[in-house]
Amino acid sequence: MGRWRPPPEKSTALITREGHDRLKAELDELWRVKRPEVVKALAAAAAEGDRSENAEYTYRKKQLAEIDRRVRYLSKRVPALRVVDSAPSDPEAVFFGARVEVENLATGESQRYRIVGPDETDARSGWISIDSPLARAMLRKRLDDEFEAMLPGGAARFVIADVAYD
Repeated sequence: MGRWRPPPEKSTALITREGHDRLKAELDELWRVKRPEVVKALAAAAAEGDRSENAEYTYRKKQLAEIDRRVRYLSKRVPALRVVDSAPSDPEAVFFGARVEVENLATGESQRYRIVGPDETDARSGWISIDSPLARAMLRKRLDDEFEAMLPGGAARFVIADVAYD
């Protein structure tokens, strides 16, 4: 099996101001702090002698490759992102950056989500990607609008209970 992998699907190049700042800080941290530390440790491990049996050397090489891969990705991705830091012209409709409360019509359960870019999703916080099936289904919907989303567990019907922007 070769190393070639098909390119990933294109994701939406939108991001919030906080997410953009976090990615830039991560890139800076990796490039200015972590990478020099790993290079220094790698040089020390290489100086110990036989590299074929040196676990520290092997570990540091892999660690450096992971850092370089992430730096390469962030160096290309960050400039391509468009920061969205203003509320839309229609604050009662669901768009990027909205905090939305939806109610599952079958179960009656309510859930709060924030629609963010694919580079800043966090399921624990309820931040979902604008590319997700649920977010795509609720875009442009307004308060009390019903919609259906194809989720991994099957189709589900929801109603918009609240829409807010920071």
